[in-house]
Amino acid sequence: MNTLSARGAAGLDVRGIGMTSQRTRDRMVQRLRDKGVTDERVLDAIATVPRHLFVDEALSSRAYDDDALPIGHGQTISQPHTVAMMTAAILEGADGRDRVLEIGTGSGYQTAVLAALVSQVYTVERIGPLLDRARKRLRGLAVRNVRFKHEDGNCGWPSEAPFDAAVVTACASHVPAALASQLAQGAPLVIPVRTASGQGLRLLTRSGEGWRRRDLGEVSFVPLLQGATS
Repeated sequence: MNTLSARGAAGLDVRGIGMTSQRTRDRMVQRLRDKGVTDERVLDAIATVPRHLFVDEALSSRAYDDDALPIGHGQTISQPHTVAMMTAAILEGADGRDRVLEIGTGSGYQTAVLAALVSQVYTVERIGPLLDRARKRLRGLAVRNVRFKHEDGNCGWPSEAPFDAAVVTACASHVPAALASQLAQGAPLVIPVRTASGQGLRLLTRSGEGWRRRDLGEVSFVPLLQGATS
């Protein structure tokens, strides 16, 4: 697990000022509580991770609104409530998780929240420039318990399997077979999937040869695509 200091290794200002200050961040956390997020471990992590450093400077004043924001390459940083909900889902019923797979690094924000709560994050991103930017950002924040891979997320990370949990940050038409095979027995998978009415976030848990399923609500994610781009 990783704890952020006031300044990361590259001198990045974790504290922020004005609309990016800790007070603004704390107000966002209270809004998440009001929306039903109850896992204090997750709320503490979100209170610590400086979301304003994961968006373009021009958007930093909106960093602590509960909105998805563009990060380039047709991708977005998920809204804080979605990040909190997905993270809480994989931690539910466990003291912690050792090895967590993340499909879709994006800005690295969800990665940083996970890194504050689990022993090791293995994150896969298909868009090379996004992965490079996220790696640089997390290293600048002295986050050391993350490994990065430039790959088609549908493939997962077979050489490091099995994983204790997995989070997918793009919408799939179905659960990729490779991801299913890389989860330990009883490990949770949180994934947005296409539904008749749009998209639904699902918590799936491996049980024997099948899955236990719980619906977590409607969401809006970019699609899970095949292939990797540089």
